[in-house]
Amino acid sequence: MIIAMTGVSGNMGIEAFTQTLELPEVERVRILLRNTRKNRKLYRKLKRKYKSRVTAVFGNVSSFPVCNTLVKDADYVVHMAAVIPPASDASFKQSYECNLRGAVAMTDAVKAQTKKPKYIHISTVALYGNRNEKHPFGRVGDPLLVSPFDSYAMHKLYGERYVLDAGLENFAVLRQTAMLHPNMLKDNVSDGLMFHTALNSPLEWVSSRDSGYLIKRIIERDLKGEVPQFWNKIYNIGAGFKGMETGYDTFQDGFGIIGGSAEKFFRPDWLSPRNFHGMWFADGDELEKLFGYQRDGVHEYWKEIAKRHRIYGLAKIVPAKLIYLFLFKRLLNHPNAPRRWIKRGDYARVQAYFGGERGVNALPKKWDEVKLMAKGDFGDYDELRNAELAKKNGRLLSLGYDESKAPEEWTAEDMRQAAEFRGGRLLDEAETGSPYKKLRWRCHGGHEFFSSPYTVLKGGHWCPVCCQPSPWEYDRLAKHSPFFAQVWYDSHEKNENYVYEADEDGTATAVHFSDGEERE
Repeated sequence: MIIAMTGVSGNMGIEAFTQTLELPEVERVRILLRNTRKNRKLYRKLKRKYKSRVTAVFGNVSSFPVCNTLVKDADYVVHMAAVIPPASDASFKQSYECNLRGAVAMTDAVKAQTKKPKYIHISTVALYGNRNEKHPFGRVGDPLLVSPFDSYAMHKLYGERYVLDAGLENFAVLRQTAMLHPNMLKDNVSDGLMFHTALNSPLEWVSSRDSGYLIKRIIERDLKGEVPQFWNKIYNIGAGFKGMETGYDTFQDGFGIIGGSAEKFFRPDWLSPRNFHGMWFADGDELEKLFGYQRDGVHEYWKEIAKRHRIYGLAKIVPAKLIYLFLFKRLLNHPNAPRRWIKRGDYARVQAYFGGERGVNALPKKWDEVKLMAKGDFGDYDELRNAELAKKNGRLLSLGYDESKAPEEWTAEDMRQAAEFRGGRLLDEAETGSPYKKLRWRCHGGHEFFSSPYTVLKGGHWCPVCCQPSPWEYDRLAKHSPFFAQVWYDSHEKNENYVYEADEDGTATAVHFSDGEERE
């Protein structure tokens, strides 16, 4: 049996690769690597250890011929390749080529095979956009509101939709959450990206090790014919309660390794209060019930990082003030740091991340002015992180149709209700039992598009003009769509009227408009 994999040079990818090769049924794993010195070195290392059980195709994932070579005669294809932040922030083009064109090329290659492989596509929690204490829990089917200027999430959104509507025989889309890996601390103290994290952002951390183990378990159980219900669905990859934190306590865990805390190392007004991404999963138990992969807890994993990198402990003897000045304060001038945007008058990003100058002026300057979920300022923290209580107490968003029905049970009425809740209409007659057959829909703006009921109702996708950036027109969208408004107004004022645009290089601009008028 042959497994084809992309992304093996990444944290999840190398775990999936090594753990999948523990299965005796796997004869060979064929991997795709960009032709770089680093990747050639990685392949030589893997070849020495696994010999004929690993082969490589060198090339770009955005190339159909390369992807076609990779997946030929494969039984399973696991597409994990991604350009993630901060690299995607620094290179819009690389994000586009890998996250979007790569998904298209890989999907087309899978579809072109005579022997159809089963396809696992790794998507991302970033599609859901910004969440805070008002609706920290979500699930598959929730609105997809990619945060303005998040090129990574934007391209992943396009790529995921392409997979869902491609008509593949056997696929699974897995939306990966925030991921813990051995080099977490080192990778996150060298870029202004760390200041994008909102203190009350709900983050559900899963380890790269458990993520790789999930891929192994999917293949292992599927080979035994134990999970036929798994395929042709979307899932959230999470860790459950033991992985749930906020931005604030994530800083506490990471900085605790070097003898500090958020309070010691930076000021609260260094951080943006919105326009991030992350949430806790109300449906995170679905994959766990099928595959039993959730083993690592976030606190225990941080301790493991500290044990693995004992050099971090040396920082404990350095005065916190010096770390504040020379490690973190210097990052305020990084091109990707929100305070840098404020300083240089980057109007577009300041509006998106802060709500403009007014929002900047309202930022708390002292830690005792900050309200935190992690400290119980919005209720008991353990209760806030309880998925069952969130469901019971009505703290989940509405999807606009009867969620108790399986997709095969959806009727035309279910689809009409969902469309109306999104501010639009279903234009075709729908048949019960056909959730993957493309239908014609119309949004509030009159745009007509074809998409499957599964993509719309269970995927959370909607109009490819109004709801898929760029531009980001969510202020306008929320005025017409209760589906999107219920989460957008958790962090935006109803009187905000902005269109956020990025040019072909990803450079941000914001255009103010009044409803019904031309953009200025």
